[in-house]
Amino acid sequence: MRSPLRTPDSVPMMAPLAPLVRDASLVWLASGVVGVSFGAIAVTGGLPVWVPVVMSLVVYAGSAQFSAVGVLLAGGGPIAAAATGLLLNTRTAAFSLGVADSLGKGRLARFLGAHLVTDETVAFALAQPDPDRRRAAFWISGLGLFAVWNAGVLAGALAGTALGDTGRYGLDAAFPAVLVALVLPALHEDPAVRRCALLGAAIALAVTPAVPAGVPVLLALAGLALYGRRERAA
Repeated sequence: MRSPLRTPDSVPMMAPLAPLVRDASLVWLASGVVGVSFGAIAVTGGLPVWVPVVMSLVVYAGSAQFSAVGVLLAGGGPIAAAATGLLLNTRTAAFSLGVADSLGKGRLARFLGAHLVTDETVAFALAQPDPDRRRAAFWISGLGLFAVWNAGVLAGALAGTALGDTGRYGLDAAFPAVLVALVLPALHEDPAVRRCALLGAAIALAVTPAVPAGVPVLLALAGLALYGRRERAA
C-alpha cells in the first residue's frame, strides 16, 4: 500500500506525488534560471555576494527582490529599497487567502507556509481539483521552488560578471510562460475568472510604462472586482 503524504501538520493525504513533482519541476526550472539572473545582476551592479543570497533566504520574493536591488543600484538607501519590496509584496496577502486551507493548522506549518506563498505556488495549488491535491501541490512546489531559487541565486552571485548581459538570454520570459500554463485550466472552465483576468491584464498593460516593475501585478488585482460583483448579484 502506498504511504500517505504528510504535510507539516501531520494530516495524511493520498494524492499521488509523481505527477505533481513532474509538473512542479517546470516551475522549479524557470525559478532557477531567473534566480541565476538575479544573483548575477546584483553582483555585477556592485553589491557583495551575501546581499542577494541573504535577501533570497529571508525575503524570498522575486519581483520585490529585483525592485529592491534596482533601488539600491540606483543609489537609493536600504529604507527605500525595503519600502519598495514591501509595497510589491502586499499582493501576497490577497494570494494567501486562496491557499489558507493548504498551509495546515499547526502554528509552525502556517509560519513556514506563509513564507512559501508566491505567485507560482498559489497558481500551482489552485490549479488542483481537490483540497488534498491542493495541499500536496502547495508544499511540493513551495519547498522545491525555495530550494531551487536560492541555489540559482547563489550560483548567479558567484558567477558574477562571467554570465555577461543576462537580459540577452530572454530569462524574463520564463516565469510568465510557466504562470500562463498554470492558469489556463481555470480560465477555460470559469467565464467569471476569465473576465477578471482580462480586466487585470488590461490594467497591468496600461500602467506598465508608468510604474516600477512588479506594481502592474499588484494593480491587476483590481480585476477581482468583477468576480466580487458577480458573487453579490448571485
